Amino acid sequence: MNIAMSLVAPAILALAAVYGLHRQVDVFDALKTGAYEGLLITTKILPTLVVLLTGVYMLRASGALDALTALLAPALQFLGIPPETAPLVFIRPVSGSGALAVGSELITQNGADSLVGRTAAVMLGSTETTFYVIAVYFGAAGIKKSRYTIPAALTADLAGYIAASLAVRLLYK
Repeated sequence: MNIAMSLVAPAILALAAVYGLHRQVDVFDALKTGAYEGLLITTKILPTLVVLLTGVYMLRASGALDALTALLAPALQFLGIPPETAPLVFIRPVSGSGALAVGSELITQNGADSLVGRTAAVMLGSTETTFYVIAVYFGAAGIKKSRYTIPAALTADLAGYIAASLAVRLLYK
């Protein structure tokens, strides 16, 4: 089974090359052009990613995230979201790797089978890195104004956090 699984990617690439040759496409030139365009997109996106990640680390290091967590804990508790998961709620829309680190800390501190640990795990799987996705896709497409995208996406994230917390409380308590 392992051998078959390790051959899936090479088989797909080989099939694409054979199909391209059958259609009389210069496969190497198409590959080279795709790689070039991918690098151009990367150079457009990279500055935005650097700024986003720097902002996340500064927010955590400054203590502002802890202050914001303490301030919004009653509202989160009212919504049914464990207040301990507040750092995850704030970091997740900005950085996937930062959110994974926060989620790992929450699970280590509270235990994998705790309400907080399970809620954090479900939150990680049920929400998106909103600002990262908007920066990458809108930057790649050359869209300058996001209009209603950010409020709608953040509302969807909030719904995801509430649904994750509710699902964990209903299924695991």
